[in-house]
Parts: sequence; structure tokens; C-alpha cells
Amino acid sequence: MEKTVVLVLIFIAGAALSWGLYVPTVHAAQSALKSPLRAFLFVGLAYFITAVLIPSIFVFVLNWDPTVKPGVVPNFDTMACMKGLFGGTLGAAGALCIIFAVTIGGKDATLYVPPLVFAGAPIINTIATILYFNPAKKLPDWPFFLGLVMAACGAALVMVFKPVSAPHGAPPSAPSANVAPATSAH
Repeated sequence: MEKTVVLVLIFIAGAALSWGLYVPTVHAAQSALKSPLRAFLFVGLAYFITAVLIPSIFVFVLNWDPTVKPGVVPNFDTMACMKGLFGGTLGAAGALCIIFAVTIGGKDATLYVPPLVFAGAPIINTIATILYFNPAKKLPDWPFFLGLVMAACGAALVMVFKPVSAPHGAPPSAPSANVAPATSAH
């Protein structure tokens, strides 16, 4: 297997592991802190450390950007920076939406919110990329779109069969007809 493919797969696995553990870990924090917003505050701090401090050390202290391809001159063009800021805002808004969905959904929501989010996000990403961000000159073959439909069906199955804390019982029945027959008063 080619070295770059292995590296790509390692980073994919890292993202899947990180995002796969994100919701239950943040939910544990919000339970311990007794506040979803307090937990989100620490999510923001983690984003700051990971997305601001670490890249700043590479770019400004070490004067080295390991993500730049050879022959390319990186910049801080205003429009490019605004796109990055908007993308980061979308990511943070998504994280906040997950926190509110889990909070409102209750105890079992940590089981069904992540699969719905992480099944829906790639579908939206794919459609947005094909139509807007990197318009496809030629659309992928039909099995690709079948995969998207299957992902949507999987999300629907998760929602329909999501776990519930208490099993649904039969609806209450009508009052029993154990009433003594009426007697006629003559």
C-alpha cells in the first residue's frame, strides 16, 4: 500500500475515533458540570488549544507549516481567512447543536444523536461539494448515490428504532365494565 494512502487512513481513523468519542465524552462532562453550556465552554477551550495555539507555534514560532505543498506560498488573504472563520463557526455551531440535541433528547440521546449527525453530515457535505464547492464535471456513477441513499435509510432506521428508557406499554384500556346491572325501582 502506498505511504500516502496509509497516512490518509491513519488520519481518517483518528478523526473517526475523536468524533466517535466526542458526544459521549462531552455528555459526561455536561452531566458532571450540571450544565451543557459549561461543558461547551471547555469544548471551546479545547478548540482554542488545538486549533489556535498549536498551529500558531508551527507557523509563527517554528516558522514551519508542514501542511503546505512544495512550491506553494501560503498567505493570510482576507477572503480566505473569512472562509476559514466561517468554516470554523459552522463546526462550532454543529458542536453546540449536538450538545442541545443530546440535552433535549435526554438520557438515551447519546445513542442516537451521533449516528444521525454523522450519517447526515457526509450526505450534506457530498451534495454541497458536488453542486457548489467543487462542482463535478462528471457526476459519480449510480452506486455512489445508492450509498448516499443507504446512509439516509440507515439514519432513518436509527431514528425509528432508537432506544427508549422505558418500554412503551399498551395504551390504557377503557374502564372495566364491572358495574352491577341497574335494578328497576317499582
